[in-house]
Amino acid sequence: MKARVHVMLKNGVLDPQGEAVRHALGTMGFDAVTGVRQGKVIDLELADTATEADVRAMCEKLLANTVIERYDIEMG
Repeated sequence: MKARVHVMLKNGVLDPQGEAVRHALGTMGFDAVTGVRQGKVIDLELADTATEADVRAMCEKLLANTVIERYDIEMG
């Protein structure tokens, strides 16, 4: 089984990497970009016995800093 976890900074948390990407795109002539939020995607290979609750526990304990980040889980 596979799971994909999308981790993003919560709204209101400054994103210096996203701002650097937005600035770089602007200097390359992509003036239509007014904001960038950068995150990460984590693909997990899981045993068939794993549950979404297991993945949620992994996120809470290691994969996401829940003070400043939010996450979404796709199981499949």
